[in-house]
Amino acid sequence: MLTFKRMNTNIPEGAGALFFIQTASTLGFAVLYSTLVLYTTKHLHFSIKQATAVMGVFGAFNYGLHLFGGYLGGRFLSNRNLFVGGMLLQVLGCGLIALGTTAMLSWGLALFLTGSGLNVTCINMMLTQRFTPEDSRREGAFLWNYAGMNLGFFIGFAVAGHYQLTQSYASLFIFATLGNFLAIVLATFHWKTLSDRHTTLLDVSRKEYRWRFIAGIAILIGLVPVVWLLLQNPGSTETLIKAICAVVAAALVYITVQHRDRIERHNMWAYLILALGSLVFWALYLMAPSGLQLFAVNNVDLKVWGITVAPQWIQNINTVVIVLGGPLMAAWFNRMRTRGWNIDIPAQFSVSLLLMGFGFLALPAGILFADGQGLVGFGWLFGSYVLQSIGELLISPIGYAMIGKLAPRKYQGIMMGSWMLVTGLASLFAGDFSGMIPEPAGTTPLATDPAYASLFAKLGGGSLLVGIALVVLIPFLRKLIHNKDTPADDEPVAVVPVQ
Repeated sequence: MLTFKRMNTNIPEGAGALFFIQTASTLGFAVLYSTLVLYTTKHLHFSIKQATAVMGVFGAFNYGLHLFGGYLGGRFLSNRNLFVGGMLLQVLGCGLIALGTTAMLSWGLALFLTGSGLNVTCINMMLTQRFTPEDSRREGAFLWNYAGMNLGFFIGFAVAGHYQLTQSYASLFIFATLGNFLAIVLATFHWKTLSDRHTTLLDVSRKEYRWRFIAGIAILIGLVPVVWLLLQNPGSTETLIKAICAVVAAALVYITVQHRDRIERHNMWAYLILALGSLVFWALYLMAPSGLQLFAVNNVDLKVWGITVAPQWIQNINTVVIVLGGPLMAAWFNRMRTRGWNIDIPAQFSVSLLLMGFGFLALPAGILFADGQGLVGFGWLFGSYVLQSIGELLISPIGYAMIGKLAPRKYQGIMMGSWMLVTGLASLFAGDFSGMIPEPAGTTPLATDPAYASLFAKLGGGSLLVGIALVVLIPFLRKLIHNKDTPADDEPVAVVPVQ
């Protein structure tokens, strides 16, 4: 009890509440993330190409709208208001999907993605606002919060797998609805604790605050039919989102070039370089609910010790590694740094890409040792997921925490949203890669194994090459990254005269 109290006093007020809110808010997303491809192919009879395209757009909207959420939160609606409003849309969306028709799927996804897309940035902003830029506890807090999110994934995947084995999709989506509602209850209970800090909305008059609130609500509701319309044609929507990402990238380069503060400008350049590495990592990682899941269903022996492993349960390899590894890695990094090891952002990003490459190369190796029917042993898939998950620990929560270090205060919301937009673009590429996998109908694992082996080898090799390139760039990136109060290498150091 005393230890728990000491832990509570060692973290800022609200950080602990956000751990549990993060867990609850993840449940609905976990269900859709792990089930959408299987639901659309098995229940709605979509082709693999159609299903993976929908999954790609699902990820693109979910992550892509994080950029817009980063702009709305703290400017039109407080982060806590936007979060609760988004969760309400998710509740309605899951309720419609539970009705089980293609039409309701479209409207349900439009509601869910609008809510999820806009409110996820809010949690990260509420958490980062609880720390000063120099607070060394930020990285640990984001690792803990990331563990909370993956605890939500674990529960969501476990329940999804149970209902998948019985094809009880309606009950599954009702469960997702209840999970979303629980997040609203928790946020309301901690309402005062989660108030915004250091946002532009706090500086406006009461009258302007009301007008901004009305505009924010109108935007939140008005986005739903826009998203629904774009979901009707995934191909054109994918092209549009890629074009938007290109414009955002150009805008970020422009504001970086124009930024006057030299130290902040160097940090922003480091952010842009690391974002490119992140794009490669997430394009492969986000194949898990589509291409890798279909590979597991059709080409992997899912009987383990006599038990049939549900496809969604495979995702829990990742969540167990994250939940157990997140806090352990935070403690281990602190210990290694106190002993003089230079474990920093560039090093972590480089290793994450190398691990992702090895994770994908494990799959062609498994295919090489497949049984007489072409089925790959489950251990190869298990090893691949473990390597990918350790890589995720190195890049994802560190990436969120990095924003507080590298982003100038006035760009923090935009750069946090842009970081998530990278994941949205990666989701589209993941859908493209997954669309290259063979249709299983009328074929055998032996017939499709060569195509899988070729695709996975190319993707794994590409990740290794990018990881090696980042290793080479580590010294350059370390020169770019500086704390605000640390002069850059090409800046003169102020000399304080001795009194």
